[in-house]
Amino acid sequence: MQELGKALFALGVFLAVAGFFLWKLVGKTPLGKLPGDLFVQKQNVTFYFPLTTCILISVVLSLVMWLLRR
Repeated sequence: MQELGKALFALGVFLAVAGFFLWKLVGKTPLGKLPGDLFVQKQNVTFYFPLTTCILISVVLSLVMWLLRR
C-alpha cells in the first residue's frame, strides 16, 4: 500500500509541473482567443466560453488517442 501512495504522490507532482508548463505555454498561443470563442461583457457580468478552443483540443486529443491505439 505504501508503494501506491508514493506512485500517487509522484503522479500528482508530475501533473502539477506539467500543468504549470502548459499554462505558461498556452499563454503565448492564441488558444482561448480563437474566432468562435464566446465572450460577452455587460455592466457587472462577464461570460466567457472557449467553444472553438474546446472543439480544437477535443479533435487533437481524439486524434492522438486514435494513433496510440493503432
